[in-house]
Amino acid sequence: MHPRTALITGASAGIGAAFAEVFAAEGFDLVVTARREDRLRALAGRLEARYGARVHVEVADLSEPDAPERLCASLAARGIAIDALVNNAGYGIPGAYLASDWPRQAALLQVMVVAVAELTHRLLPGMVERRYGRVINVASLAALVPPPAGHTLYAASKAFVVRFSEALAGEVRPAGVHVTALCPGFTRSEFHDVTGTRATVGRLPGWLWMDAATVAREGFDAVMAGTPVYVTGRINRVIALLARHLPQKILIALGHRTARHYRRA
Repeated sequence: MHPRTALITGASAGIGAAFAEVFAAEGFDLVVTARREDRLRALAGRLEARYGARVHVEVADLSEPDAPERLCASLAARGIAIDALVNNAGYGIPGAYLASDWPRQAALLQVMVVAVAELTHRLLPGMVERRYGRVINVASLAALVPPPAGHTLYAASKAFVVRFSEALAGEVRPAGVHVTALCPGFTRSEFHDVTGTRATVGRLPGWLWMDAATVAREGFDAVMAGTPVYVTGRINRVIALLARHLPQKILIALGHRTARHYRRA
């Protein structure tokens, strides 16, 4: 049989690159996409040499409204059918909501909400037709707890991803398609370097952190098992459980207190 193909967004580093490694190790060919072509080429070369996977590079900036359409058109022109989709691309805007202009906030929503929904909508019909598909939407533990001030649209966008994935999972499971919202907590990656919060999050205790490879492996196993929402790591699962049962006033107070240590208000 011809290998199945996985499309991974935000694949140039961090969790995205780790997902590429996991899918290649599991026998998938890949399409990797992000803005940084040099990083993607290096990743492709490494995975092809190590696993014998065919890795296609598609440079795209998902903050551009027509990027999902152009990406899918390119795949169709190259005759590439996507069997697994990992919507991983994302970032945060630290600081108060009004401290950034609207175009910057709109770009975040384009990447983390619109592109997620559009890529899924465009690629899902082929999965349903072939009676096989896997969709991992990378959300966050932040979607499951009361959000403190700062990164205002980040938690909101991740909450959308969770609810979107839950509903879609029930809709397409009879067609052999599994959808999982993956909710990692603090993960060692470039995320905090991009947002400029590396120094502040570095003060958090080491037991709160997971590595990207472990997050990706748990996410892969979760979608293969058909788990609609999966929280990575035992500590994060305890936090998510407490968030469902503790009084909201207590959770909000704890969130605000913790946020002072790692977010710019």
